[in-house]
Amino acid sequence: MGIILWLIVGGVIGWLASIIMRTDAQQGIFLNIIVGIVGAFLGGLIVNGGSINNSGLTVTSFLVSLLGAIILLAIVNLVRRGSVR
Repeated sequence: MGIILWLIVGGVIGWLASIIMRTDAQQGIFLNIIVGIVGAFLGGLIVNGGSINNSGLTVTSFLVSLLGAIILLAIVNLVRRGSVR
């Protein structure tokens, strides 16, 4: 059941981040899930100082994951277009 929850939450986080960064029209559901999961990992590493903390799904972890996904999309936009947008 855990992997299904990861996919659902990752998809929602990736979708929200793509709306905030205005890249939603370029991404499908698969890429939203990937961005959400990788962004959550990236945000967790940044906030926790390099350690992975498995505290479950809380509002704080959701916001950190969203922040990580936004940072990931900003980096991708910077590399792809030369601007964050």
